[in-house]
Amino acid sequence: MTISISSILAFTQPLSLAALPGLDPLFSTQGIMVMLLGAYAVAMWMFLTSAPKVHTIMVTDVQLAKNLYEGMLELPAADIPLHYYYNYEQSLGAAAIDPLYLSPGIGRSGLSSTSAPEGLWYQLKKNTQLHIIAGASLGEKNRQRHVCFDRDCLEQVLLRVQMRNVKHKIRQEKPLNFLVKDYDGNVIEMAEVSA
Repeated sequence: MTISISSILAFTQPLSLAALPGLDPLFSTQGIMVMLLGAYAVAMWMFLTSAPKVHTIMVTDVQLAKNLYEGMLELPAADIPLHYYYNYEQSLGAAAIDPLYLSPGIGRSGLSSTSAPEGLWYQLKKNTQLHIIAGASLGEKNRQRHVCFDRDCLEQVLLRVQMRNVKHKIRQEKPLNFLVKDYDGNVIEMAEVSA
């Protein structure tokens, strides 16, 4: 059997992109940029879909709320989600500046916007967190109030209240409004605020 020298040289030559049909445009500068953008889009999608859903409740007294959510309802503390820590929604411009997320010192210095968000963070369910912030006004009879714009959030809190056999009274179904009595005898009004 004889093998020609030209056949042997053909196998030892490095393969060029031009030799493979259809791959030349893929590895061009434009092709590489498109692949990088696609990889970035997939990474962002994975980051955002793995981020926990966050419910926010505004309270009149943060310390009283801490006693209720940690003490009576036994909610475990949660880490601040990265998209809140880095103020992700507002940096994208996806959300207008919502007064619910503004801290009291927003006008004091430019450094306050880079600090971690204020408030309390609790794990409500596996991929659902509860963010407690100050800002609600006192209710009737100077009753402590916890207000929320999300009915699902208050329904989950009510379910937790019922599971822990905490004394409560449902005042209204739509919008959801119920009273909870803590160990110190404070009556806390939990109210859904309709937009």
